[in-house]
Amino acid sequence: MATAETGEGRLEEFLADPGTAALDLTTAAARCTKALGIPHSVVYLADIQQRRLVPLTDVTSSLLVDDSLAGWTYRTQSLRVAESESGGMTAWLPLVDGAERLGVLAVHAPALTPAVLHSGRALATLIAMMITSSRAYEDSFVRRTRMHPMRLPAEMLRAFLPPRTIGTAHVVSTAVLEPAYEIGGDAFDHSLTETTLHATVLDAMGHDLASGLTTALSLAACRNARRTGADLPELVQGVDDALAQWLPDQFCTGVLAQLDLASGVLRWTNCGHPTPLVIRDRRLLVDAMLREPDPPMGLPSLLAGRRRPVHEIALKPGDRVLMYTDGVTEARAQDGGEFGLEQFADYIIRATAAGELASETLRRLIHSILDSSTSRLRDDATILMFEWTPPPR
Repeated sequence: MATAETGEGRLEEFLADPGTAALDLTTAAARCTKALGIPHSVVYLADIQQRRLVPLTDVTSSLLVDDSLAGWTYRTQSLRVAESESGGMTAWLPLVDGAERLGVLAVHAPALTPAVLHSGRALATLIAMMITSSRAYEDSFVRRTRMHPMRLPAEMLRAFLPPRTIGTAHVVSTAVLEPAYEIGGDAFDHSLTETTLHATVLDAMGHDLASGLTTALSLAACRNARRTGADLPELVQGVDDALAQWLPDQFCTGVLAQLDLASGVLRWTNCGHPTPLVIRDRRLLVDAMLREPDPPMGLPSLLAGRRRPVHEIALKPGDRVLMYTDGVTEARAQDGGEFGLEQFADYIIRATAAGELASETLRRLIHSILDSSTSRLRDDATILMFEWTPPPR
C-alpha cells in the first residue's frame, strides 16, 4: 500500500494535471482515491430532506441517516470505524464544506493504519470541495439527492436558496424548509462578511407560482441592497420598492436581521412576521424580541410615509436565535392540536442541553413535526437558527 507521503505526491500530480478540472465528480473522486493510495471509497450524499445517505454511484444501497453507522457520522460529524462485511475495515468520515453537511465518505481498507486515515481525511476534504463546486451545474448531483419529483414553484425557489448551513468557529446559521418538494412562498437567506451575519426569513402569501415569484424577487432585492453595503432600513426599502414596481399586487412578510460578530448586537426589522425566539442558558427568553410588527413588505401605503423601525438587543455567548414561519407553529401534532411555540422552544432547549449540533437539531425538529402530524403541513414551514459563540476575551 502507498504511504501517506507517496499518496500525497500522486495527489499533487493529479491536481496539477490540467485535465483534472474537466472531470465529472464521480471520475474525479475515483482518481483522487487512487492517487491517495486508498484501496476503495464510496461517496454518500444526504438527500434533500436529510433522511437518507445516497451513494454517488449505484455500487451499493442508500443508508438511513437515523439508523446506520454512516448516519451516526453524518449526525455527529465524527469519525466512525467498523469491520467491513466483505472483510477488512471501513472508516466513515463526514463530508463537510465549511459548516455545511454534505454527506459521508466510506473508506475501505484491509487495515485502517494512521496513513490510511490521514489519506481518508484528505480525500473527504477534497471531495467536499468538489461537490460544492460542481453541484450547481451537475444535474447528477440533484437527481441523486431527490427522492420525488419537485413542483415548479419549489424548483424556482430552491434555485435561489443559499447552502443549508453556513458558519465559522464563532457563529453558525442553519435552516430547514418543508414540504421540501412543494414549497410555494417560504424562503430563507443567510450570509457572512468579516464582521456580520445576515439572516432573513420570508413568507409570501399564498402557495402558488405567484407566491414563489414574490419571494424570489424579495430575496433578489434583499441581496442586491446588502451587497452594496445598505443598512437595514435601506435594505428593507429596497424590497418594498421592488415589489411595488414589479409585483404591485403581491406582498411578503419577513424578518431581516444583522448580527455584529464582535459585539453580539443583533439588529432586526419585523415586517408582519412571527416574533423570533431567543434561547439562553437552556431557557426561552419570553418576548425578548417582541416588538410591534410593521406591515408586510410590498404594502407601502400602510407605512404612511414613515421609515420602518430597526430594533436592537445584545446577545450573550451561546445564545440561539430562531426565526420561523407560521407553518411551523400551526402544524398539527398527533393529538390534533397545533405544534405551538412552547413545544417548538422546548425541543430546541433539550437539544441544546444535549450538546447537539445546531444543524442536527433543526433536522430532527422538522422531522418530528412532519412525522407526528396527522395530516400534511397546513403551510410551508421554515426555520432558521443561528448560534453565537465568540472567542473568550
